[in-house]
Amino acid sequence: MSRAKTVETRDGVELTNLDQPLFDGADATKRDLVDYLDAVRDRILPELRQRPLSVIRVRPGQEPFMQKNVPKYTPDWIETTTVWAEASRRQVRYALANDRRTLLWFANQRSVEFHPTLMRVGEPHPTYLVLDLDPPAGDDFAHVVRAARLVQQALADSGLEGVVKTSGSKGLHIFVPLADDVGFEDAAAATRALAARAERVDPDVATTAYIKDDRDGKVFLDSTRSGGATVVAAYSPRVRPGVPVSFPVAWDDLDRVTPRDFTVHTAVGLLGDADPWRERMPQPQKPPADLLEEGHEIPIARVAAMHEGKRRARARRQ
Repeated sequence: MSRAKTVETRDGVELTNLDQPLFDGADATKRDLVDYLDAVRDRILPELRQRPLSVIRVRPGQEPFMQKNVPKYTPDWIETTTVWAEASRRQVRYALANDRRTLLWFANQRSVEFHPTLMRVGEPHPTYLVLDLDPPAGDDFAHVVRAARLVQQALADSGLEGVVKTSGSKGLHIFVPLADDVGFEDAAAATRALAARAERVDPDVATTAYIKDDRDGKVFLDSTRSGGATVVAAYSPRVRPGVPVSFPVAWDDLDRVTPRDFTVHTAVGLLGDADPWRERMPQPQKPPADLLEEGHEIPIARVAAMHEGKRRARARRQ
């Protein structure tokens, strides 16, 4: 096949090998990815703009990998920001996907998943509180929906309002937009308290247990998406069979959908001219004092799990 048939240019970005399969089991080509991201650019870019971006890429014949540090061949017109990574003790240079050209360039790099941070560059506070509902392996989606109803009730009881989207995998993400004066520690505390309150509504359905062996087949209410954490963006594709996308769902529609309904092939038609993520997003909110007080008394899940793991290891050795 000639080069003329394999190369296309959009907005000054050269796109190559568009008719190659995206990955094994995708049932989609690289062109399908590019066309989808270009079609939803006005919806996904507001969720990416000015947020340090991690992407999951899939090169032909290789396993998917997460890219945080931009590669050396990144065009100089792509905006970047440098963030100190405490875990690796180094500076990481992240891309900022602020425009169509940058989104197309990432698509041409076979970037399938887009994971922005919960904070914007230059803003010393998170923009969202997020609960990630993670079902046990092999579980059905109806179980996750039941867990989401518990969170919905906990939000209402706390005077808060959130929106929900499929994760693009098997779970759900619930977002609560936060007022500018809510700092990172308070946001994290509020997230822990909401998860705990949802669990108390029906502990047979959901759990806050961070250690998998302690979950007993329940949906995990993950409250650890805080601080500098990332969450897959609304409308982002996922590296899963059929290339599903993380798609906004109305609370009233949760019982009538499955994550498989929303893919790079179907999502654009389902959206039409709408942007349900933006249209349903409540105004920024401040968690109530009693929620913050409760949350600050709850240990950070990862830290508590680490200590518990060490305690169990000592017990086994004795």
